[in-house]
Amino acid sequence: MTKLTWKPGTMVYPVPAVLVSCKDEEKYNIITVAWTGTICSDPAMTYISLRPERYSYDLIKKTKEFVINLTTEDLVYATDFCGVKSGRDVDKFQTLNLTPQKATKVSAPLILESPVNIECRVEDIVPLGSHHMFTAKVLAVNVDDQYMDAKNKFHLEKAKPICYCHGEYYNLKKPLGHFGFSIAKKKRKR
Repeated sequence: MTKLTWKPGTMVYPVPAVLVSCKDEEKYNIITVAWTGTICSDPAMTYISLRPERYSYDLIKKTKEFVINLTTEDLVYATDFCGVKSGRDVDKFQTLNLTPQKATKVSAPLILESPVNIECRVEDIVPLGSHHMFTAKVLAVNVDDQYMDAKNKFHLEKAKPICYCHGEYYNLKKPLGHFGFSIAKKKRKR
């Protein structure tokens, strides 16, 4: 096996492709973000990284609020559209027939069609180069009750989530293991 050495780049893939909703005084917007993730579990914190020239950058910088909306196979067209069209030019909620829903803790809207909406308040903006990272506290998580089972367990896999990998969107097909499976005791057959 031979390894090729490339110039430095972002090759940590796959990553979530999420729809980030935000607002100014009178207008909602949605931007697709792939640079996002968990920073801390206690307190619950996350981040998104945006280019300063993006329309949503100034909206979030001003209001210090946004919502991360997880995406699904049904939302893949909207996910791509919101990443290539600017909110300066188009009302993405209206064009894509997406439903803004009132959030519980922030003024930015949830996207009703998303199975999970994560309400966030910006703690800091870190300039890093091409992108600035918005670190944020998670204030609330909203989940679609259609993915809850009788034991009150949430089944995100039934929503058919997607991810982004080096220029392509992918679905997630089957689980390969569960947390701790590598050290779990084998069940004896009877």
